[in-house]
Amino acid sequence: MIYNIAEFSKKLDISEESIKQFIQDFNLEISDCLSPDLNISQNFEKFATENREFLKKYDDDLGQEKTVDEIAEKIHQPKEKVEQIIQYQSPNIFDNGIYKSSISSFGIDHQLGGDYQFIYNYFGSKTALKQRDFIGYRDLFFYISDMLEPFINPEQSKNWGIQKAAGIIVYGPPGSGKIFWAKKIAEMINFDFYEVRQSQLKSTLNNDKANFDDYLNQMLKKENLVLFLENFDDIMMQRLENQNSNPEYKEARETIFHYIEKFEKENLLMIGSAKELVGIESEILAPGRFDVLIPVFPPNKQERAEMLLFNMTKNLSKDATLLKILENNKADQIPFWQETAEKMRVFSNTMLVDFTQSLKKRIRSLYLKNKTENIQISQGILDNCLKESASKLTGEYLNNVQEFLSEAEDNSYDRFAARIEDLKQELETYKAKEEPVRTIGFHPDDE
Repeated sequence: MIYNIAEFSKKLDISEESIKQFIQDFNLEISDCLSPDLNISQNFEKFATENREFLKKYDDDLGQEKTVDEIAEKIHQPKEKVEQIIQYQSPNIFDNGIYKSSISSFGIDHQLGGDYQFIYNYFGSKTALKQRDFIGYRDLFFYISDMLEPFINPEQSKNWGIQKAAGIIVYGPPGSGKIFWAKKIAEMINFDFYEVRQSQLKSTLNNDKANFDDYLNQMLKKENLVLFLENFDDIMMQRLENQNSNPEYKEARETIFHYIEKFEKENLLMIGSAKELVGIESEILAPGRFDVLIPVFPPNKQERAEMLLFNMTKNLSKDATLLKILENNKADQIPFWQETAEKMRVFSNTMLVDFTQSLKKRIRSLYLKNKTENIQISQGILDNCLKESASKLTGEYLNNVQEFLSEAEDNSYDRFAARIEDLKQELETYKAKEEPVRTIGFHPDDE
């Protein structure tokens, strides 16, 4: 029998939140535990069934109020190290002194070197990067699954009156993967995915028979549909006096306002993509409209290292020349990429792809010149590719990241505290430091 995560948690008599937190605490690959639509995998079902008692202890611990001293005593670890981990993971609750729900004694013990090999024995060797559904972002995946609960679990509507969202806004800096997550949302709720093309907005101006109003009408006749709309922040910009707004966007905005009440009834979910939320018409963010806001972060250091390896080996055959060159340099393993990933502070997914494309071309040129697979991927080559890919790291992009950080902190700091603090530190390295002004001559104090 196939169980979704809600059904399986009831069978085990533990909370659904515990299962989600457990997967994150022990860095299990989501694709090893769950299908895209949140059904439990056979491996995870076997593990959970055979280790039900352990999961029950984990669930009980997660729900208990506990102090740093109590956690340290329970897991036989120094209090200072426990404090350090909690302060990093959950700085917003660290000062409270008593923790529950998001803090697991077992998760902290795992980070401090506790032996939990029995868990990993059920999942074999780690899933190869190229076989994964996506890399990293466990926290974002489960945040989205929580936001989609009314779609995934109809009982929320029947028992609690919680309605499905008519619209969702995915927001983040350019190149952070917003369309990827929009497609992932469609997959998670088993809806078909359609992207609205800019030409479908322009047709309104040209008095074409098929304008955006007609297009949306046709979409409403389909069932279980996600409609993805780029530039949502521009389309839904606040209407100000004496402001010349884009007429295409104005028509699209009015059409969406006109039809939005029908979205939920007709099982249509619109997802808007935005660089930032500031300036979006407040009416569209009202409850029952686009009231679900999902932050899409640039990848962190570990995710960057994994993505570099993934993009370098993507679509290669087993006997590919590039793969042999990577193997000769031990560049077919994550440690090779960690130093480069460290330098790619606040890089977007697109910048990572640019880097790997540049590197592939340079390696190919060296191969054609030297006719050998014994090519060294030197630091100089890596640095040149890094310089090329950093061309998109403009002041405008960094300002986008700054605004995004501010909005993500306001809207969902409790869920992404560690990720937000890491990104803040990375962004800080790009801020100009003012040189102290030295005056000419003697200072009175020097006399």
